[in-house]
Amino acid sequence: MDRIANIHILTKRLIVMTVVSVLIFSAIFGLSYYFSQRFMMTWAGFLCGIIGGFVSIQQRIKTVSDEELTLLTRSWFQILLVPVFGGVFSLILYCLFLSGIVSGSVFPSFYIPEPTNSIPDVDFMINLFTKTYPLTGQDFAKFIFWSFVAGFSERFVPQIISNVVHKSSEQSIPADQKHDK
Repeated sequence: MDRIANIHILTKRLIVMTVVSVLIFSAIFGLSYYFSQRFMMTWAGFLCGIIGGFVSIQQRIKTVSDEELTLLTRSWFQILLVPVFGGVFSLILYCLFLSGIVSGSVFPSFYIPEPTNSIPDVDFMINLFTKTYPLTGQDFAKFIFWSFVAGFSERFVPQIISNVVHKSSEQSIPADQKHDK
């Protein structure tokens, strides 16, 4: 009986937090449009990652142990931890998209402003975060989807990072030493 009660408590909290995240996302989008300001892709990605984290917890709720379930219902911090990591992972994934490290037809492409000087400066960094946009509506949808996935699947972005590190370390080893391993 306690397990069912804890599941209900946790579900209610997850619903409230998800609704709040969606409202914040909508407010950012609406205010950006209303004031003719630039839509902040970083905030959109972060919030979609958070929402993905909340959905992930809800999907796993029935399989967690009783101790973990009790911990989640007693601590708001524990409930927020996974979604916040999801938001951070979505920001890392956004950087991977912008850098071109992760690319292909299933991933978004972006317009990135060129530096006005030969050496990027503070103005370029500001422009990078305020004037970088998906190239098409499809790219925007891909960005939202992958940001959600970054939050939903806790291992997705860390696996990409591991693969990138592994490939870069292989490329940094001279060809004559690769055969010695």
